[in-house]
Amino acid sequence: MWLYLVALVGLWKLLRLFRERKMVSHLQDKYVFITGCDSGFGNLLARQLDRRGMRVLAACLTEEGAEQLRSKTSDRLETVILDVTKTESIVAATQWVQERVGSRGLWGLVNNAGIAVPSGPNEWMNKQDFASVLDVNLLGMIDVTLNMLPLVRKARGRVVNVSSVMGRLSFFGGGYCISKYGVEAFSDSLRRELSYFGVKVAIIEPGGFKTCVTSSDRLSSNTKMTWDKASSEVKNIYGEKFLSSYLTRLNMLDHTCSSDLSVVTDCMEHALTSCHPRTRYSAGWDAKFFYLPMSYLPTFLVDALVYWTAPKPEKAL
Repeated sequence: MWLYLVALVGLWKLLRLFRERKMVSHLQDKYVFITGCDSGFGNLLARQLDRRGMRVLAACLTEEGAEQLRSKTSDRLETVILDVTKTESIVAATQWVQERVGSRGLWGLVNNAGIAVPSGPNEWMNKQDFASVLDVNLLGMIDVTLNMLPLVRKARGRVVNVSSVMGRLSFFGGGYCISKYGVEAFSDSLRRELSYFGVKVAIIEPGGFKTCVTSSDRLSSNTKMTWDKASSEVKNIYGEKFLSSYLTRLNMLDHTCSSDLSVVTDCMEHALTSCHPRTRYSAGWDAKFFYLPMSYLPTFLVDALVYWTAPKPEKAL
């Protein structure tokens, strides 16, 4: 019985490997629009696809980021300034893309732009703290997608949305995990709707990687600011010891996060160039062997693990 099961799983793995190795042809004629190219995954992916000869349209938040990217790429790559929280900026970028792709349409849309702060215990924050993250990571992504969809549909292309392992497990408060759960839900509904038009939608779920999002300095600074503006009641309940332990955990990210961003961008590239891309890509060993299996555990076990390992408020029961 077990031998047959192992053989069946092995056969399925070989079949999937064979299917996924088949690549799309004429990549040099295909346009890909990527958001959040100032740094991190977006910046590396833009350079990676440019080296493969694809027509990269890179959206950056700042002109400085755009100039630095152009200095490291070929003349094929073009940049545009985009703020995903502003619809007028998205509309202008969409028109800019339309002028370049013409009747060919847009082969790939990569929604990569994202932020992680403010984050921390929910009770330390207010509504605007949540909204500022959701505006970028979720609502901005949706706005970009809805504007670009006619161009992607024309090319029967791909939409690649960057989620996170925190879109499966919510380990901390604030808007980040909420936004990534939203990315998962939006991507699932979008994938089913667009399948009628030959458009494929893939979700990238990175584990821990060293980017601006996981910068311990930025996260620690934000946590201190959030703590400073919390109410006196909240500070009394949690206590300075909790804050110190929380900051210590954030500083550990520098040692636990991987610096090899190509693990993630290779998944993005495969989603754009394979004839049979995956629905979801778990990028990183921690994503594959810790967060993904953990997301299937009973809730009470996950809660117990978080309870045992997380810092405790001073006035906890």
